[in-house]
Amino acid sequence: MENTVQPEKEVEKQEENQENQAPAPSAQEQGQVTVDPKDQIKQLQDDLTEAKDKYLRLYADFDNYRRRTAKEKIEIIQSANENLINLLLPVMDDFERAEKSFKHKHDKAAEGFFLIQNKFQKIIENCGVSPMETKLGSDFDPDLHDAITQIPAPEENLKGKIVDVVEKGYTLNDKVIRHAKVVVGN
Repeated sequence: MENTVQPEKEVEKQEENQENQAPAPSAQEQGQVTVDPKDQIKQLQDDLTEAKDKYLRLYADFDNYRRRTAKEKIEIIQSANENLINLLLPVMDDFERAEKSFKHKHDKAAEGFFLIQNKFQKIIENCGVSPMETKLGSDFDPDLHDAITQIPAPEENLKGKIVDVVEKGYTLNDKVIRHAKVVVGN
């Protein structure tokens, strides 16, 4: 069979179909809003500013965390021996009491004792321990002293002041590890 449709008629039908079809609607006709490039740039700049601000805050928080943990680590290292030193302080007190009991500090038995005492004191000092200076007649400071008793002041100017030191206080790297036990005038 032969092709009964003529090519010219087909081309005419296609042209009619194309004319009947409406042109594609524009973006505004479809309900879409066009964005001004200046508004887009402003929005992007605002987003960038916000992202920078978040980054700076996060960096500052991390830096603070790093400093705080480094400080805590140093404090832990410095006070790591605190428990051991607290156990050794009564031995130091015993050495001081024994030193007072020696009448002759130049005999042979005393020499050995003083060598051991000095060595022990050096070891304690190398660990960062130092005795607190508590002077008679100085003001009572509850941050540094423990008042074990109050007695009538022998003089008027000693009221509220330290009259006697019963036990020395000690610090470890400027932190009080044992308060001085004192008698306060009343």
